[in-house]
Amino acid sequence: MISPWDRWYSTSCCLCCHVRTGTIILGIWYMLINAVVLLILLSALNDPVQYRYHLTSSELGTDIDVMDDANICIATAISLLMILICGMATYGAYKQHAAWIIPFFCYQIFDFALNTLVAISVVVYPHTVQDYLQQLPGTFPYKEDIMSTNNMCLVFAVLLFIGCILSFKAYLIGCVWNCYRYVSGRGTTEVLVYVTTNDTMVLLPPYEEAIAIPPKEPPPQYMEA
Repeated sequence: MISPWDRWYSTSCCLCCHVRTGTIILGIWYMLINAVVLLILLSALNDPVQYRYHLTSSELGTDIDVMDDANICIATAISLLMILICGMATYGAYKQHAAWIIPFFCYQIFDFALNTLVAISVVVYPHTVQDYLQQLPGTFPYKEDIMSTNNMCLVFAVLLFIGCILSFKAYLIGCVWNCYRYVSGRGTTEVLVYVTTNDTMVLLPPYEEAIAIPPKEPPPQYMEA
């Protein structure tokens, strides 16, 4: 009987590329996004007057800093940690070290769980969508038109959007998991494997069988005439 893990196991992902290639591309993409965020945060630390955001008194009645120096430092540390995790996943997929992929896989599970909790909160408390729209600034485009829409339609649209995001994230989780299984499976195989640049495998017999010398047949017995 085939287990569910083996049933969904595949060595190919989107664009018909190998799961190793897909994991490397995904790790580089996450590193680029977090690098851009890190540059913005570092710029905010160097020039706080230009990058610090304030809510005007006409909106909340007070002048409150949305992002202070402490929050910027925390966000900077998170961005550095994410760059490290994504770099480990990229290196692990490239050098075929399965243990280096695990932190990135755990991050994907954590991110998927958070988005799932958001979807559940929208279902349990549907009025939170209207509350969130009311907190948006008055300059937000089409704010009045969106708020005039039926609440059930807004909840359905939000759930549909979150469902598409969760489906895409689940597919990426499956790709990274298949890459981990592929890399870890190659480390436990009993044959010698050589991989070319296009991931074509050439299998050789085990070392003991390759060097084994067949025993010689004993000489025929001497028979007197």
